[in-house]
Amino acid sequence: MSFPERVRAVITGAASGFGRAMALRLASRGARLVLGDIDEEGLDETARLVRDAGGEARTLRCDVRVASEVEALATLADEAYGGTDILVNNAGVAVAGPVGEVPLDDWRWQIDINLWGVIHGCHFFVPRMKEAGRGWILNVASCAGLLCTPEMGPYNVTKAGVVALSETLAGELSGTGVTVSALCPTFFRTNIHKSARAPDPETKALSEKLVTKAKWSAEQIADVALRALQEGDLYVVPQNDGKVLWRAKRVLGQRFYGMMGRIARSERLRKAVFG
Repeated sequence: MSFPERVRAVITGAASGFGRAMALRLASRGARLVLGDIDEEGLDETARLVRDAGGEARTLRCDVRVASEVEALATLADEAYGGTDILVNNAGVAVAGPVGEVPLDDWRWQIDINLWGVIHGCHFFVPRMKEAGRGWILNVASCAGLLCTPEMGPYNVTKAGVVALSETLAGELSGTGVTVSALCPTFFRTNIHKSARAPDPETKALSEKLVTKAKWSAEQIADVALRALQEGDLYVVPQNDGKVLWRAKRVLGQRFYGMMGRIARSERLRKAVFG
């Protein structure tokens, strides 16, 4: 189903990175946007760029951990544009490190933003879209949610939860005119590493390198996501490395995790795989 003209969209985590890229791609189509983020300065810059690109933008400071602040995005979209056609549950952070070493406070921080943020978005927007009989939901997950590789426990858990929520909604929304897609990229260039947490400098440095040196840009991921969203794809895995690893997991079963464990424990293998 094609997006309507001057589509109405709500994007969380819109101050930079993928959220901004999605906002600008939609703005080029004349979209009317509600943008949320805790970074108000970055949010204002995204709004300016949206207007320059031909779109319309309203902004609202939004901490997705707080249900009432996510609900306020839905209310603003209702008041400003008469509803929401596209919801992009994008706000997210990253925590890396072995289970047992990652502080519990970091686990809670990760879960509250990455998982509860998406739950809040779906809770407030799904009923509105069902009533309207039309809508598109893009839940930004990760290949981490499909592969669950070692030393990424908190991140894996939240992204697997986002995939599970998306799969659940795919069944619940069947036949309603509302579709849901789970975006599952591997590494691409964004700002997530700036707020990332890890129990040791080596793990944090590796995480930063994997993001900053990635081949794919946020804009390229946004292009794939929008095409897949419009086509109604549930699983959106943009990059070949993610597709290959997901296929390997299905073929190898439990042996896949033995292989990934050996890579995680061997400095030589880690360098060979991750550079």
